[in-house]
Amino acid sequence: MGERLYLAGMNSFFLFPTLLLATAALAQAPTDLAHDRARTAGGALQGATLSSGIHSFKGVPYAAPPVGRLRWREPQPAQPWKDVRPATQFGPRAMQLPLFGDMNFRSNGVSEDCLYLNVWTGAKTASEKRPVLVYFYGGGFVAGDGSEPRYDGEALAKRGIVAVTVNYRLGAFGFLAHPELTQESPHHASGNYGLLDQQAALRWVRQNIAAFGGDPAHITIGGESAGSWSVSAQMAAPGSKDLLKGAIAESGSLLGLQPLPTLAQGEQAGVAFGTAVGATSLAALRALPAQQVLEASGKQGAPRFSPVVDGYFLPRQPAEIFAAGQQAHVPLLVGWNSQEMTYQMVLGPAAPTLDNYRTAMQKLYGDRAAEALKQYPATTDAEVEAAANNLAGDRFIAYSTWKLADAQLQTGGQPVYRYLYARPRPAMTPEMGNATANLAGGVTRGTGTAAPAPPAKGAVHSAEIEYALGNLPTNKVFAWTADDYKLSEVMQGYFANFIKTGNPNGPGLPTWPAARPQGGQVQRLDVTTQAEPDQTRARYLFLEQAAK
Repeated sequence: MGERLYLAGMNSFFLFPTLLLATAALAQAPTDLAHDRARTAGGALQGATLSSGIHSFKGVPYAAPPVGRLRWREPQPAQPWKDVRPATQFGPRAMQLPLFGDMNFRSNGVSEDCLYLNVWTGAKTASEKRPVLVYFYGGGFVAGDGSEPRYDGEALAKRGIVAVTVNYRLGAFGFLAHPELTQESPHHASGNYGLLDQQAALRWVRQNIAAFGGDPAHITIGGESAGSWSVSAQMAAPGSKDLLKGAIAESGSLLGLQPLPTLAQGEQAGVAFGTAVGATSLAALRALPAQQVLEASGKQGAPRFSPVVDGYFLPRQPAEIFAAGQQAHVPLLVGWNSQEMTYQMVLGPAAPTLDNYRTAMQKLYGDRAAEALKQYPATTDAEVEAAANNLAGDRFIAYSTWKLADAQLQTGGQPVYRYLYARPRPAMTPEMGNATANLAGGVTRGTGTAAPAPPAKGAVHSAEIEYALGNLPTNKVFAWTADDYKLSEVMQGYFANFIKTGNPNGPGLPTWPAARPQGGQVQRLDVTTQAEPDQTRARYLFLEQAAK
């Protein structure tokens, strides 16, 4: 008996190094996508195969956790790992408050340790060189996450794309500028950390995406709302523009009616924030618990942290960079929705009557009110709502998106494909009960017997995302119809073709003509998708002049 135990122990002794060697060999093994294994510069990843046959790799670190002394520093390289790293769970989402009712997360909580990305690929081997889409989520630079089902990359991966979603820092963590941060920076800049995160992710993709069957020389970026602002930022940024093959901008850009804050203005806001939380030095700010920073940034009257012209990531105003032709010279697919904002943004609580509309226009535009009414005409009470909706949507986000398209047409040297997404969402499912659909897709459940508000007459902000990325089934709020799935098929076809070739056109799809600087056409995306003459240029030029 003792001899048998001794021999068993000796066998285990000799077996242990063998196991170590086997583990080490596995960690050093090359990419084997058939077994959901990818070898990156940081180490080996073990992903999973979905029922569709697509391989997914979730929670992949592309930078070091931005915590402690790395809070408010540009992203640093991720620490390599030795063993095979599981990649089957989304990483934590960036620090954020629960602000938007349409956000549904699959990640496990919030954390400062949030710099992770996710990859979906249908490639069988690492040598296939499939085109890549890197998608940035929306949420006003204060919320959002790469785990949201509406951004899921499986559907596009089934169409031959390697799809990537990226987490980036938000709010005060992503965009706080401060004189001491500027002083310690080797670039003499601060703020824009969330945008620098995105840039670091693009560099990671360039270095590693071949392990997932992707082509590092064929990266298209895309995003909606703040994700679209991010697209314009990366197109303008000297450190990003040469990494790009194409760009998709859905509702928004940094080329807005008002310029971005300067570095000095951002620093002033950062100092004011520090004073408000009792942290009068950078060391004191870094010592604050993350939750305290988050809660303080969400209080009424707290500064709203957003991109700044920092002199490094953005050396000048984005509009100036585009005007000088110094942005990425890549094809651009760009557009917005037919009801990005509601008339209340113009009229406030006043009823949508002609008298109230004229009064509001006078307050907004003074001696240019007559010109404004010419661009956004209404001659009866019945016409006011649509006219005010158009003005509200333009002021909110459509103008900046138009300006991005127009600037790229003028100096980008590559085709621009412009759309107007016009499909209203269908009715909500019976399970939603007495609920009202909100601006960006969330719902407010009824608390009494009052009838819900009437449905939107156009396509609200963010409504196109699930259609374009093939994720209608993930949204359980709305009762999708055959027409919705028909439109989604068309949009997925356009997006996939554009990512592959820089041109959305292809067999079986309605022809989408490239835009022209003047007198061109815009693709109306609806149950019946077709090109229509662009009749909006004059009103955007008016808004531009009126803002000066």
